[in-house]
Amino acid sequence: MKPILHFMLRATAASALSVLLWFTSFFALNQTFLLSSAYAAGTWVAVYLGGKWYGTYLFLKENQLTRREYTYIKQNLREAKLKIARLRKALFAVKNIQTIKQNIEILRIVRKIYSITKNEPKRFYQVERFYYQSLDSIVELTEKHAFLASQPKRNAKLEVSLSETRMMIDKLAKQLEDDLYDLLKTDIDHLEFELDVAKHSMKKG
Repeated sequence: MKPILHFMLRATAASALSVLLWFTSFFALNQTFLLSSAYAAGTWVAVYLGGKWYGTYLFLKENQLTRREYTYIKQNLREAKLKIARLRKALFAVKNIQTIKQNIEILRIVRKIYSITKNEPKRFYQVERFYYQSLDSIVELTEKHAFLASQPKRNAKLEVSLSETRMMIDKLAKQLEDDLYDLLKTDIDHLEFELDVAKHSMKKG
């Protein structure tokens, strides 16, 4: 939502200034229609791009990141988004009532980590294991599990493979929970500190 809002604000500001400049050039300065339009178009581009650059500057400053770091993190987020789409498809390809609850929880945790990191990219470094290991592993295993489960005929060996794959998915689900905890640890510590302060204040009062 924020990117759309920022785009609308930049576009509105650029449009208002370019229209004002067009009227000033055409009527007050007696410039030609084409020249006034060129001035207005140049103003729109300059104001829009300038606003975008300044917005990015403030965002990077707030998150304590360099442009190179942000570019690197955005690339990882783009790749993660594609992997999450694959994960969702694989998780719900298997219509198994026994695993659907866990599958929903896995997807919820993965999306939560992605969403927090996207909104606060400085947190990326708190969950590097998720982006470099956990996500890849859970995607590969769920796709393997979905493929094996889709086979029309199953023998004992296939059933063993399905069972082992599911057990490994269970372990990875717990690892994903740990990844989310690592991401939220600072918030949890801060909340606990605030609670301690509040309790101390109440006792003094």
